[in-house]
Amino acid sequence: MHDVSTRQIQANSEPFPLCFLSPSTALENPCLLSITINTIFMAILIFFIAHWFLSLFFQTFFQHRYASHRMFTTNKFWERIFYLMAYLFEGTSFLNPRAYAMMHRQHHAFSDTEKDPHSPHFFADVYQMMKHTIKTFGDYVKRSKDPEVQFPGHYPEWPIVDRMGSSILSRLLFGAAYACFYIFFAAHWWMFLLLPVHFMMGPIHGAIFNWCGHKYGYRNFDNDDKSKNTTPLIF
Repeated sequence: MHDVSTRQIQANSEPFPLCFLSPSTALENPCLLSITINTIFMAILIFFIAHWFLSLFFQTFFQHRYASHRMFTTNKFWERIFYLMAYLFEGTSFLNPRAYAMMHRQHHAFSDTEKDPHSPHFFADVYQMMKHTIKTFGDYVKRSKDPEVQFPGHYPEWPIVDRMGSSILSRLLFGAAYACFYIFFAAHWWMFLLLPVHFMMGPIHGAIFNWCGHKYGYRNFDNDDKSKNTTPLIF
């Protein structure tokens, strides 16, 4: 029998995974079970939110602002630091910076026309739009199509990271790491439904921005395209 008092539980500030909690301990000490489940839920929630926003930050900061728009410059050392951070935090959905920048410049050059790689106004639904986007992106990664002459400019490249980040092995290893975290910490089956979001984080961000940002919201100016503001305040 496990002799664990409520006072001992409250005094012990070190939580442990639910998989280490025996059935007899859980039945005799519902307070301990509640504390453990709440701790595990917070671990999953923090992990999900951290992955969501860190992946979003490096896609916005590195691939979008730096690689696509050249809004700031940096030396090779810091470029490669950002490159590695983007690879680590985007993980399974790492986006090749050169291909990303090329496709994004094409998007701005032909915004909301038939040549726009991801305008929601030329596709029946978000799935069809992202299917076309992924194919175009893949062509630019493999360089089977290469519009660099049409969109000249500096494109950050790091061949070893580009090959590694776009490889099936790398994506599988990151996916396995996410799954192991959930296996260790998840207290309910429904938590595993978050795993596909981790696996497809980059494309999900892209789908939200490209579909919603050109379909829903309001406009203050005529920009010769159909882009819209989706938040009340714009900075």
